[in-house]
Amino acid sequence: MSSFFTEVGGLANGIWLKFLNLKWECFLGVLKAIAMDLETGFYQNHVKKESWRTILTLAYQSLGVVYGDLSTSPLYVYKSTFADIEHSETNEEIFGVLSFVFWTLTLVPLLKYVFIVLKADDNGEGGTFALYSLLCRYAKVNSLPNCQLADENLSAYKSDIINPVPSAFGARLKSTLEKYRVLQRFLFVLALIGACMVIGDGVLTPAISVFSAVSGVELAMSKEHHKYVEVPVACLILIALFALQHYGTHRVGFLFAPMVLTWLLCIAAIGLYNIFHWNPHVYRALSPYYMYKFLKKTQRGGWMSLGGILLCVTGSEAMFADLGHFSQLSIKIAFTSIVYPSLILAYMGQAAYLSQHHNIENNYHIGFYVSVPGLAVITVMLVTTCLMSLVIVLCWHRSVFLAVFFVFFFGTIEALYFSASLIKFLEGAWVPIALSVIFMMVMCVWHYGTVKKYEFDLENKVSIDWLLGLGPSLGIVRVRGIGLVNTELVSGIPAIFSHFVTNLPAFHQVLVFLCVKSVPIPHVKQEERFLVEHIGPIEYRIYRCIVRYGYRDVHEDDMQFENDLVCSIAECIRTGRADSNNVDEDSTKQHEEMMVLGTPSTHLGGIRPCDDEGPSQDIVGTSEPTETQSPPGIRPRKRVRFVVPESPEVDSSTREELQELMQARESGIAYILGHSYVRAKQGSSLIKKIVINLGYDFLRRNCRAPTYGLSVPHASTLEVGMVYNI
Repeated sequence: MSSFFTEVGGLANGIWLKFLNLKWECFLGVLKAIAMDLETGFYQNHVKKESWRTILTLAYQSLGVVYGDLSTSPLYVYKSTFADIEHSETNEEIFGVLSFVFWTLTLVPLLKYVFIVLKADDNGEGGTFALYSLLCRYAKVNSLPNCQLADENLSAYKSDIINPVPSAFGARLKSTLEKYRVLQRFLFVLALIGACMVIGDGVLTPAISVFSAVSGVELAMSKEHHKYVEVPVACLILIALFALQHYGTHRVGFLFAPMVLTWLLCIAAIGLYNIFHWNPHVYRALSPYYMYKFLKKTQRGGWMSLGGILLCVTGSEAMFADLGHFSQLSIKIAFTSIVYPSLILAYMGQAAYLSQHHNIENNYHIGFYVSVPGLAVITVMLVTTCLMSLVIVLCWHRSVFLAVFFVFFFGTIEALYFSASLIKFLEGAWVPIALSVIFMMVMCVWHYGTVKKYEFDLENKVSIDWLLGLGPSLGIVRVRGIGLVNTELVSGIPAIFSHFVTNLPAFHQVLVFLCVKSVPIPHVKQEERFLVEHIGPIEYRIYRCIVRYGYRDVHEDDMQFENDLVCSIAECIRTGRADSNNVDEDSTKQHEEMMVLGTPSTHLGGIRPCDDEGPSQDIVGTSEPTETQSPPGIRPRKRVRFVVPESPEVDSSTREELQELMQARESGIAYILGHSYVRAKQGSSLIKKIVINLGYDFLRRNCRAPTYGLSVPHASTLEVGMVYNI
């Protein structure tokens, strides 16, 4: 090993010296130019224009939320790095570690995340799933089974990027990903790995950071007493921190921002003092030549110590993951103006002090807890690097050479740290890895079971011809009210409906097949929330309504949801009547295009509900108020009316259909929910039986129901049981 470093060292030494003659500023200039090239000409800032006061306020808040872990890293980086190696009077080890820390902080958090990765936000959202969501929208690799072409017409679907002409390689790559399911599954698993590693690391990181901060009391008391103080104090701090979480990011940010800001200013001031007092020439260690000298002298021990140096960037991923709480500009301002210079000064000050104090008594040892996240953190960074390379080609439509350079440059740095972190696996790094594997297994089981259940629904759905063949009454008794049949299908009739009417031949006068689904964007505008269409002839009074939510949207409460749903159906009746009249009554063809409708608050020119004391406009409603006494547990009925715009004028048949809808709304809305029992079909493998019969069944029984069904009154809910043999 020594001869290897000696031979390679001579060549590397000459290369480094020549490279230094060209100045390192040129190197950084090239990388920054690449980052600017990725941004200029195709990136469109979709975030709302905010005042500088708002931006600076967000930057201030981000200090207390985003940078807590990154700011406390000087507590244990040198301590962990020099746990296995010693620094000599030549200071080569100290200067080498400082050089590694400086360039790691410069290249990973500053260049990679601040100047490049933050640009790949998903309409203001960040994180591993945001990158995966972008890829799903620009290439058909989405694993969600109920996607529609209409979803691609959402204003936020591809509005964040102005598309240049895609390269030939990008088109071939997109075609390859869309062609092979194995590549799509690999991409999905890669995104899950990144997300689960963040969770696994996040379980232990708060305890590690707090315990490392509290460990400073060791220096102020005897060894016999400090062990009785550290753990209780750390536990009290953690309890207090988690007790404050429910107040929200806004309040937590304002509460902890002054603490983190004070901490950063203090370590920066202490670093400046140590630099000028102990070793003003410590700035020389910023040359990357000292990294080579460090590895040459320490060899295997120096390579193993890279796991401790990696801790200086712990928390960098939070800048991207927490992007949805703040904004790109606010995070950039906070990091470049406060966090980055403070950390550099702190590390330089520590190196200056250590360069004059080589015989410090170190009676306390590095616990395994410090190096626990040494593997989970770097794995997340590697996943981000891989996904970012695809975003550069598929979403940003940039040259493949930029993507290759991005992967090669940052991937090489992270792979070096990853290899060193593997040494820590048996010393405690297995803990977050084990947690990540558990979370990933849960996600994979849930995803597999959900997809198989949806495929069963597709295979067993009832055709429209069967429904229309029953006649206007559907061959059953039509009772007053609106029946909402919950289904995950975006087309066809769910098997649960035929199962229901076969056993109970009665249904409501207005029948709505309701599908509430998620789309791969953070938010769906209210004016694009609903997709509505008639099913069959108009006199059947059957509708399909698809309600679309982004993965960051909050579902509405039941009363507001019901009002918006009924108004969207009424608007479909009013504006879609002409198209419906063009369809022959005997035709069994289903409408291929659904109407995109919003809520009454976003569509002022459409139909909206009103009270009895409403304005004296054209009103459609029941002729007399209903005075029926409601049974216990059921909300009292109230008179429902529509305010219909004057233009265009509705005909008598449209008015009749609207009036019938209002009568049904007055009578009440019933939610028909499917309660499925999923089982592996006969002949399935043992693994599939374990996954479906045990794993997926356990998750379904112990996980919450869909959020839109939580607030539905129990008296208005009807569950229909059905066995799914998948």
